[in-house]
Amino acid sequence: MIKHIVFWRVRDDENKLQNMEHMKKILTELVGVVPGLLSAEVGFNYNPNGYDIALYSVLESKEALDGYQEHPAHLEVKKFVHSVITDRAVADYEI
Repeated sequence: MIKHIVFWRVRDDENKLQNMEHMKKILTELVGVVPGLLSAEVGFNYNPNGYDIALYSVLESKEALDGYQEHPAHLEVKKFVHSVITDRAVADYEI
């Protein structure tokens, strides 16, 4: 299994919370759509010194992660996410 964890800073404007809520919705909706994506949990950070939003997801394998990255539904999500973020950090590891 693969853990795929991503943190984002969301552009600080009048739509920040709305954009974060939309990110949460569309990221979690990928479960059941993208083969091999077993779970996706999204949370909003309350620590003022960190990133704004985090994704914690579990995939079946490295191959499933590769497929996730190229899946059309994920690519659509990425378009929106990249339009509202200012920074990103990611970690992938196998368990």
